[in-house]
Amino acid sequence: MDSALKPFRVMAYVVGVMLLVLTTCIILRYGFDIEGPSKIVSPIHGFLYMVYLVAAVNLGMKARWSWAYILGVMLAGTIPFLSFVFERRVTDRVHRELAVQPAA
Repeated sequence: MDSALKPFRVMAYVVGVMLLVLTTCIILRYGFDIEGPSKIVSPIHGFLYMVYLVAAVNLGMKARWSWAYILGVMLAGTIPFLSFVFERRVTDRVHRELAVQPAA
């Protein structure tokens, strides 16, 4: 489970930053008629979000979370700043589960 945490954390931060960049590009596109940046950033963000989804499912399967929780973590990458919040919560949860696991 610990081996799946690091890729998830990296992707949560990367997707969070890219979503903020994408949001800025969308504002430029529809607010100021500047289309160039969004045409470049949108596909990059889309690809990175898919990698984030794989990392989230991988971690969730290894941690044996419910599908509802995994889905919530996956959706956290779609709302600006929420991926940062969920990264912290997921990391704390995994560390708690790892601390309890050897005792069981």
